[in-house]
Order: sequence, then C-alpha cells, then structure tokens
Amino acid sequence: MREAILQDNRLSWLQPEGADNDVVLASRILLSRNLRDIPFPNRADLHELGKVEERLAGAIPALQAVTEEPMLVMEMEKLSPLQREVLREKQLISERLMRSPQHRAVYLTKKQDISLMVNEDDHIRIQCITAGLDLAKPLKKTFAIDDILEGQLDIAFDEKMGYLTSSPTNLGTGLRAAVLLHLPGLVFTRNVSNIINISPQLGLAVRPLFGDEKEQPGCLFQIANQLTLGYSEQELIDNLRGAVTEIVAHERRARKALALYMKERLEDEVWRAFGTLSYARLLSEKEVLELLSRLRLGMDLKLIRGVAPECYGQMLLASRTSFLQNLAANENLSKAEVDRLRAQHMRRIIEEHQVSLEE
Repeated sequence: MREAILQDNRLSWLQPEGADNDVVLASRILLSRNLRDIPFPNRADLHELGKVEERLAGAIPALQAVTEEPMLVMEMEKLSPLQREVLREKQLISERLMRSPQHRAVYLTKKQDISLMVNEDDHIRIQCITAGLDLAKPLKKTFAIDDILEGQLDIAFDEKMGYLTSSPTNLGTGLRAAVLLHLPGLVFTRNVSNIINISPQLGLAVRPLFGDEKEQPGCLFQIANQLTLGYSEQELIDNLRGAVTEIVAHERRARKALALYMKERLEDEVWRAFGTLSYARLLSEKEVLELLSRLRLGMDLKLIRGVAPECYGQMLLASRTSFLQNLAANENLSKAEVDRLRAQHMRRIIEEHQVSLEE
C-alpha cells in the first residue's frame, strides 16, 4: 500500500467535484494538538518524541470509526528523501516533517483525504481535505477524529488560552482552514494582487501554491485563516467561506470578460495548451503548470469538450519532478530525462481521458 500511495497520481480531493469546482479545487482543515506532559517537538528530545509516537499509535485503531478503514503509517526515517518529497508534493506532509525525520511519521487513509502528522511543529496535526468548496465535510471529520483522540490522550488545554500550540498564531482553536483556488482570470487581468494585499485585513492569507507573489505558475492560490485565538471554529470557517465566495465571483467575472472581449486569443491559448500537452516530447515543470492552467480554464469554459476533466488532477501531480523520479526509481535522472518522462505522462493521461463528443 505504501508504494501504491507514492506512485498513484490520483487524489480524491483533486477530482472536479463539489461546489464551485470550476474555481475551487479543494477545501482543507488542519487541527493542531499537543500532549500535556511532553514538550513541543521543537524542544523535545528523541526519547520524548518517541513517547508521542507510542501514545498516538495506541489511539489510532479507535479512529477507524471515522476513517472506515485502517490507516497506513509511514515513518519518515524509513523513507528516502525522495519518497518524503513525493508525500510533500501530494500535500500529505509538511517540509518540517521532511527535515527532521527521527520519530516523525504520518498516518494516511487509502484515499489520502485524511492524514495525521506526528511530531511536526505540534505533536499531532490532523488534516482532512475534500474536493470543491466544502469546509463543513472535512471539519466534521476533523472534529470526530479530535473527539476520539481527546478520549484516548491527555491533550494540552488551558481554560483561558484554549488549545496550546507551538505557534502563537494557532493558539485557541488550533484550527487552520484553507481553500485551494484556480484563478487564471484574475491573474491574466492583473487583479489577483489586490486580493493578496487586502487579505490580511480580513484575517486571511493568500499565497501562490507554486512560485511567489511575482510569479504564480499554474495560477493556483491557497487562502487560509491567519489567527485562531479569540475566534470560534465557526467564525473562522464563516469568514473564510465568505471571502472565498467573493473571490469566486470576481474570478468568474474576469473569465466572462476574457471570453467576451478576447475570445479569439483565449481560444487560441487554450487549444495551443491542449496541443502541446498532447504532442510535446519535452516539457519542463513550470511549462506544464502554465499549460495545465489554460487547459483547465478551457474545460471549465466548455471550450474543450473532448477530454474528461478528471485528467487535470492526475496531470498536475504527474508533472512534479520528485513524483516522476520516484516512479522511475531513479533520483539521478538528468533534466532532459525528467522533461521527456513528464511529456510522456502528459500525453498518456490525455489519451486515456479522451471522450466522445456524442456522449
């Protein structure tokens, strides 16, 4: 099962499903918890980190009431750096878990929609993720897992401060909610910077998933709450959902304007992207991100109908360098070899997702 997770380029939460899925790719809930009698991971010694591992391992079987299947554990020490990087590319672990592998692990469901990071910045970080704009579903699962763990473990909690966490910004609820957005319209019309600049005033942070604020390959952005102390979980969720709903409306207006005033150019760029992904022999990581953004936009605007939209998520993951190196079982592939393999996978996935226009 471990190899299947590392090699599978299908993620349940990257399917074109759920509310507002033309703009919102996924909704994620993260919940940080710590054990009362053990220092935070950044201050704990290896023996104390090992205690956290042992206690959580004892509580994991009880979670099957929520996960509906046994969870697979992946110990960071037993994975190669390349395998750890694949898990990070799939948004299943953080960079922190990669850097310090000793006594650190992640528990995963087969669908990879639920994961528990052990000894990251906090002793336990619960993550639940789903497709589209649906914060309620992962929130419900996260709380159900949290309730079970609190019944099994002594969690650090203060009557005044709430749940104690290693980062002051997570104090209180310990909850981080995030939504992944595809914003090609706002990027093309150069309005995305306005959203990034105003977000801190709303207690939110908007960051490109790849690149930085000057360069945003793939037009993918994550919006998340910044603070947790002094707010209820519902207030945090409502604030984020309200902001996302506004951004979705702005993005749709930008797309409508492009389709109205730049129809010929838009269609040309969309079909060029489809053609390049279908026939190119060498593709770089950044180039694929840009092409996939145009392809996804073309599918959402019904400009391209001959390929199933499920291909986007598979191609996005199969474009990542570490994923390809792991698939080839060779982390020493040259750039040209990786670019050739990447183009090969793009062609294969598009071919597999060809659909009849009569269907």
